[in-house]
Amino acid sequence: MSAGGSAAVAPRQDAVPAVALRGVSVAYALADGGRYEAVQPVDVTVEDGEFVAILGPTGCGKSTLLNIAAGLMAPSSGTGTIFGRPLAGLNAVAGYLFQQDALMPWKTARDNVAIGLEVAGSTRAAALEAAAAMLKRVGLAGFGERYPHQLSGGQRKRVALAQVLVRRPKILLMDEPFGPLDAQTRLIMSELLLDLWQADRKAVMFVTHDLDEAIALADRVLVMSAGPRARIIGEFPIPLARPRDVAEVRSEPEFHRLHAAIWGCLRDEVRKTYALAAGEGRA
Repeated sequence: MSAGGSAAVAPRQDAVPAVALRGVSVAYALADGGRYEAVQPVDVTVEDGEFVAILGPTGCGKSTLLNIAAGLMAPSSGTGTIFGRPLAGLNAVAGYLFQQDALMPWKTARDNVAIGLEVAGSTRAAALEAAAAMLKRVGLAGFGERYPHQLSGGQRKRVALAQVLVRRPKILLMDEPFGPLDAQTRLIMSELLLDLWQADRKAVMFVTHDLDEAIALADRVLVMSAGPRARIIGEFPIPLARPRDVAEVRSEPEFHRLHAAIWGCLRDEVRKTYALAAGEGRA
């Protein structure tokens, strides 16, 4: 990475956040009449053009916060706004990339990418043209006529990413999108994601268990405590210069300093989660 690279750009004082969750909590009614408090009231803000990673142990509510930002579920308390407007129903300006892809096995890669545009009202010809252009952007220009079973795991993930990006969302919500991939393919996909993000700087909420991935990709890392009653326990700006090389940045001293600091915040929470799962603690 060049020493002359630029760090994350701070938002303007008058900028409206792309995502603002205020005092958001989540609780569930139990069959025995009790109540399970999954997430205590938390505040989460993602500025326009900012890449925020949410890190935490299994079951802490990371994906729950993502689902609230997507409008897929309503919080038990608190409010959400998207570019200053109250979030009510589905978040129409967000694209959601799940851990498992949702490719239709009977459609080609190009048709899988085009279908979202067709449903939104585009003509088939226009949708297919846009799909072909997006497949080229994700490095699959020659794979448009292949079916999902003819693609590798990494190629399928590229198609899934193209599915989301082709609709030009203003916000990307990503739930461990590279989790199922092998280490080398994850690295390649992380590089691709950063290259695409660098081109137009969408707001990103990125949920991950991988500390290295969070530091390498994000402008800011939020750390959640173990559940139940999970909360935000740490916020770490990532001052590593951009553009970044995901592989090379991991050798920098600042990367290792950040890794030690964030792991120091996260370590005990991971241990609590394993202790609860083993029956050594009480919720």
